Amino acid sequence: MNPQENAQEKPVETPEAENPETAGTEAAQEEAPQAPEKTELEAAEEKAAEYLSLAQRVQADFENFRRRNESVRADSFAEGKRDVATVMLPVLDNLERAAEAAEKSSDEALKSGVVLVLKQMNEVYRKLDVTPIDRVGEKFDPNLENAILQGTAEEGEPGTVCQVLQKGYRMGDRVLRHAMVKVVPD
Repeated sequence: MNPQENAQEKPVETPEAENPETAGTEAAQEEAPQAPEKTELEAAEEKAAEYLSLAQRVQADFENFRRRNESVRADSFAEGKRDVATVMLPVLDNLERAAEAAEKSSDEALKSGVVLVLKQMNEVYRKLDVTPIDRVGEKFDPNLENAILQGTAEEGEPGTVCQVLQKGYRMGDRVLRHAMVKVVPD
C-alpha cells in the first residue's frame, strides 16, 4: 500500500476521541457560556418588561393629563361665555327700554330698527342658552330672585312674586343675574 492511501483510510482523530476524559470537560466548557447567556437573556427580558411597564405608565399619565387639560379648557371656555353674556346684559336691558320708547314714537324706521336689533340680541342669547328668569305669580325663590320691594295682599298670594322690576337671566343651570322682584309678604 502506498502511504497516501494509508493516510486517506486512517480515520481522522478528533481531540474528543483522543482523550475521553477531556471530551466531557470541553462539552461542559461549551455549555458554560450558555448559562451566562440565559442569565443575560433573563436580564434583558426583565429590562424589557420594566421598560414596557414604564412606557405604559407614561402613556396612562399622558392620557390623564390630556383629559384634565380638555376638562380645564372646556370649563374655561364656558366661564368665558358666561362672563361675556353677563357683561352684555345691561346692553340687552337698554335695547328693551329703547324698543319700549320707540313704540311710543311716530318714526316707523326707528321702531323697526330697534326691534330688529333687539330680536338679534335675543337670538344671540338664545344660542348661548341664556334664558330670562320671569316668575310672576310663582313662589319666591331666593336662588333666582332678589326681593327688593314688598307688595300688598291684593297683588297676589302670600310669598309669591307679584312684579319683576329687572329681569334676571340664567345660562343653563347657572344664574347670571338674579331678578329684582316685588314679593307679596307671607
